[in-house]
Amino acid sequence: MKVVILYKPISELASSVEAYAREFERETGRQLTLLNFESKEGIALAGVHDIVRQPVLLALRDSSELIEAWPDRDSWPTMSQLSAYINN
Repeated sequence: MKVVILYKPISELASSVEAYAREFERETGRQLTLLNFESKEGIALAGVHDIVRQPVLLALRDSSELIEAWPDRDSWPTMSQLSAYINN
């Protein structure tokens, strides 16, 4: 499994998203995948999962099947809750 944050790097929420990813890495030693919402891969991922808003935190199987999505930045899980979704 993997966790992806789909966001726009040039937006008012970008610094909050990037801080969350840095804090996650600092606390767990593992990295989250930050993906530009407007990139080719980001557009494809958003289209497959009917995502129209960003930023969104996605827990995905290795096959890219969606397990869980957190579309509201204020409701993202704690670092320990989120680490359960990442393969060692």
